[in-house]
Amino acid sequence: MGRKKNNRIYFGQDVENAIIRYNGAEDYRERNKIYEREIHYAFDKLAENIINTFKFSYFDYPLESVKDETISFLVIKLPKFDHTRGFKAFSYFSTVAKNYLIQNNNSNYKRLKTHLSIDNFENDLKSEQKNQDAIDLMKKTIRDLETEIPDLFVSSQDLKIAYAIVELLKDSHNIENHNKKSLYILIREMTGVKTIYITKVLNILKGSFKNIQEDFKMGN
Repeated sequence: MGRKKNNRIYFGQDVENAIIRYNGAEDYRERNKIYEREIHYAFDKLAENIINTFKFSYFDYPLESVKDETISFLVIKLPKFDHTRGFKAFSYFSTVAKNYLIQNNNSNYKRLKTHLSIDNFENDLKSEQKNQDAIDLMKKTIRDLETEIPDLFVSSQDLKIAYAIVELLKDSHNIENHNKKSLYILIREMTGVKTIYITKVLNILKGSFKNIQEDFKMGN
């Protein structure tokens, strides 16, 4: 045989009567006894059922803790219940629990949204700063190379290659393909010289590139 089904109503008239007696008791020990024996279980089940029904999703701590907080809030509201006004205790405390959970859920959502907005704003700023740094570094590289090239190279061919590289740097935002092979082709087309000579000039310029980058980092 199966287990007998428990048809006991967890928050019925007996609980309401206990709440009325709780509010009428003047001795705190008597109130505690009434609460522990006759009210606590009803509040526990009420909070649990509302949480499970509405699926509040913006609490960042365990639902068991959310339930405990809700029960504590219901206890605080116990003296506010006035049976002479025609309210049923179950309806009254159900509304109190729902409003409490909705308000806190919405507050948590707003806080989360604000936090995410701040994170996104900070990420945007960082990204924008990186882009600006790259632009500033490119400007410094072009400016410094134009100053240094006459001292680095003597032959007209080397000077032609070096200045062609600077022109590519100036127009880098319009170059679709930045891979090494494509850039060598562009320099050959601009200068009419063989790859071996372009490589020689680039190797010399690498030292300047490194010094310019280090100066830029120190300046920032």
